[in-house]
Amino acid sequence: MGMGMNVRERIAKRAAAEINNGMIVNLGIGIPSLVPNHLAPQIDVMFQAENGILGMGPSANKGKEDPTLCNAAGFPVTVVPGASYFDSATAFGIIRSGYLDITILGGLEVSEQGDLANWIVPGKRVPGIGGAMELAKKAKKVIVVMNHTSKNGEPKIVKECTFPLTAKRCVSMIITDMSVMEVTETGLLLKEVMDPYTIEEVSLATGAKLEITNKVKFVKHM
Repeated sequence: MGMGMNVRERIAKRAAAEINNGMIVNLGIGIPSLVPNHLAPQIDVMFQAENGILGMGPSANKGKEDPTLCNAAGFPVTVVPGASYFDSATAFGIIRSGYLDITILGGLEVSEQGDLANWIVPGKRVPGIGGAMELAKKAKKVIVVMNHTSKNGEPKIVKECTFPLTAKRCVSMIITDMSVMEVTETGLLLKEVMDPYTIEEVSLATGAKLEITNKVKFVKHM
């Protein structure tokens, strides 16, 4: 991997590049929560959290945390000028009404149709599906960020999900440590291959057919 950013930060940085000025964006837990650290300074965005904040800023510095101010995962955050607070019912009203431009979520599996499974690992106790179902179905654009393969090397991008689904046909873009792909009407379109991987390695690590054109970009380490 060379020096520089770790894999999780690289994935978050690539996801941050999808955010434009004036957007309302919701971030899942895990890799998505790293996205704000990689926004260009000129990007003006309102981050929304299910627990009732619109306008989250960067993580709070050590010793400067406000115990009453945290994100949906319970971690201390800051707010930007113009931020507002509301109850969870209003937070979900915003989500269900389709006001989110982007949601960036983690994933366990994504199918070639864009089905998402991201809430339960069989055999593990989990608190429940949480807000992921509404986020996945109602955001204008759903970006999934995850490792390309599981810890034992199995593809996480598959023909059909085997884990219980969060939502069907909801994902529009997948960003992994190996590649960026778009979910299209006809299947998965490979857009970018991350250094040091090759198109062949990405194909082999993917459990579904990839559409590969001569427009694939090869992305060097950032």
